[in-house]
Amino acid sequence: MSIASIIRQARSEGRTLLTEAESKAILAEAGIPTTRTVPAATAEEAVRAAEELGFPVVLKVASRDITHKSDVGGVRLDLRTPDQVREAFHAIMAAVRRASPDAAVQGVTVQEMARPGTEVIIGMTRDPQFGPVLMFGLGGILVELLQDVSFRVVPLTPRDADEMIREIKGFPLLEGYRGSEPADLAALRRVLLNLSAFVEAHPEVKELDLNPMIAYRDGALAVDARMVVDEEPRG
Repeated sequence: MSIASIIRQARSEGRTLLTEAESKAILAEAGIPTTRTVPAATAEEAVRAAEELGFPVVLKVASRDITHKSDVGGVRLDLRTPDQVREAFHAIMAAVRRASPDAAVQGVTVQEMARPGTEVIIGMTRDPQFGPVLMFGLGGILVELLQDVSFRVVPLTPRDADEMIREIKGFPLLEGYRGSEPADLAALRRVLLNLSAFVEAHPEVKELDLNPMIAYRDGALAVDARMVVDEEPRG
């Protein structure tokens, strides 16, 4: 599906918050590397998807009513066998029913398990005065704990992207602090520039978050994505 058709489908269902799978499909069209994601409505569908993707895999609850999946027990990591996938599917369904009984649940998404790396966050909001603004920082829980982020107004130049990456206090982690794997800074720059071009070309996208995006020595990969669009097409 094209970017426009995904957004039209969400609006036709009265939604402005896109699902993770929809958000990743759009990001892939925009040139942002993401983990492969397959929806599954049943435990057996989840097993077939896992076998198609290759073990290990991750299961995440698929619900248009749930934004923070981990908070409701909706994520299971590093599943290595069909039995583990079946058990994880049923455990997720039970946990979500307890934590969020009114949520409409479509099943799960099955995703390839990304290898470890340095987690960063990249986001965008639209400022009433300045328009779209991109944000970069350390990802996962560190962004909430440390608030170590940088901002630039779109459109970004390559120099802007480099400065965003280098001016956060946590930049030594991306260089390979104390023997850790250094990040591919050129790949992070490409992500920032591709996102800048994307949000400039698509004013209907109001917010987006890639958290985490995992930075590696040889690239970067978005493992979770959230996107919010306008209720109506811009005239």
